[in-house]
Amino acid sequence: MSKLVKNLSSDYMAKARAMAGKLGRNVRVVHVYVEGYDDIAFWRSVLSEFENDALRFEVNVPSRDDLAKGKKVLLSMVDGCGDDMILCMDSDFDYLFEDSNAQSHAVNNNRYIFQTYVYAIENYFCYPPALRSACVRATKNDTFIFDFESFMAGYSRAVYELFLWYVYSAYSGKVKMFPLSDFRNTVSLHFLDIEGNGVNTLAWVRRNCERKLKYLREKYHRYNEAVDNFERRLRRRGVREDNVFLYMHGHTLLDNVVSVLLDTVCEVLRQMSIDSIRSSSREGVTLANELSNYKNSLRTPEEVLTDSVEYRRSEPFVKLHDRVSAYVAGLSGGGDVKMLPEKADNGYVVPEDDGEALPVKSVAKGRGKKRGTGRRNG
Repeated sequence: MSKLVKNLSSDYMAKARAMAGKLGRNVRVVHVYVEGYDDIAFWRSVLSEFENDALRFEVNVPSRDDLAKGKKVLLSMVDGCGDDMILCMDSDFDYLFEDSNAQSHAVNNNRYIFQTYVYAIENYFCYPPALRSACVRATKNDTFIFDFESFMAGYSRAVYELFLWYVYSAYSGKVKMFPLSDFRNTVSLHFLDIEGNGVNTLAWVRRNCERKLKYLREKYHRYNEAVDNFERRLRRRGVREDNVFLYMHGHTLLDNVVSVLLDTVCEVLRQMSIDSIRSSSREGVTLANELSNYKNSLRTPEEVLTDSVEYRRSEPFVKLHDRVSAYVAGLSGGGDVKMLPEKADNGYVVPEDDGEALPVKSVAKGRGKKRGTGRRNG
């Protein structure tokens, strides 16, 4: 482990807080570590609501001399956690897997680990009620031309049974039976036909999923009953036919589904605005200036998607909010706060793709898999 990370612990933070108190700075600073740079803003928005004159959160990525980040690095820091140092991470499949393996047990039961309760923060940003407002902010056009919520519920129903097989393959350790790459290729959108609110696109997705499902049921027929039983387990954790988008691989959802929807709808809205300007009585320099002003005001839908707050109404986020609220109440000593059991002693890591937990000792040390500016891929 990096020496910089090894020296970080809640006890160290508490001693620093005590020293600050002697110097007249009586603000409790809880140090928060997240998976990557892209996660900082999300967790800052979650925790800032609980700050006051006596409590402040400081959100950062781990300080390591090798610059490694990700869930693997966070889980290696568990032993140093305490009231003054917490870890915030994506659930991946750990929430759905409950206590079925050592890593999931640690993530679900450690009082100093906070998880998203959806697969990743991307799933929150792609929460269907946020998609229309993202198009409005990106195009400056509020015309209603597509029902994202209805489409996403239909998409979820189309991929639901295939999702069960994908999660079961990861849960059972039989990742090769249905790996992420196969799931992604099957459920990705390659086009959106806006006509009929995407009815043709949904029919195409259903046909793809039905073909793959038939293949899996025939080739791996001995697991059919196990998958059916596993479905009941997932339902207890909140998975339903109409909300798979909360629990599926985050970057598959964002890059291969939601981005296709947003780009298509935004292009239509932009063209509608441009046509409206061009059909006005303005002409010459005035018309050119108006078109220029409009185009300069545009943003990409992916840029504005992270500004959404609609996900705060979702059931998983309410669960996260309540969890943080209980932790903060425990810090202040207020009320009879029910806290989770103490952390497990052993450490764990996450594989690059499918969410299967592995002991640390079985995985070579190295940099966590990242995307963009330091975020793990989903």
